[in-house]
Amino acid sequence: MSASKKALSGNGERARPNPVEGCPLTAALAAIGGKWKLIIVYWLAESPKHFAALRKAMPGISQKVLTQQLRELMSDGLVNREPKGTVPARVFYSLSDYGRSVLPLVEDVRSWGHAHLSRS
Repeated sequence: MSASKKALSGNGERARPNPVEGCPLTAALAAIGGKWKLIIVYWLAESPKHFAALRKAMPGISQKVLTQQLRELMSDGLVNREPKGTVPARVFYSLSDYGRSVLPLVEDVRSWGHAHLSRS
């Protein structure tokens, strides 16, 4: 397996370097930016979920994109992947303790979005 593929497998290695070395804003945006990551964090804050439950909660996301986003969140230490049950084990995703540190930001963004929608 190549180093880049290995990094995306969620084994703790960083999938992406910080685009602007030493800049905390770009580091944050690399970890939680984009269309889906904060939404995934939002749904996982409720309870651990299996892949199909996440897809159901976010009908606009493709299987490929959800897989990619979960791998990046795992790589950054925000999400845990845990097999549970018998063979074949169902895999559940949950927020790590570190991932829970993002929840105040998620709530702030949600509140701002609510106010933004109310402007119309």
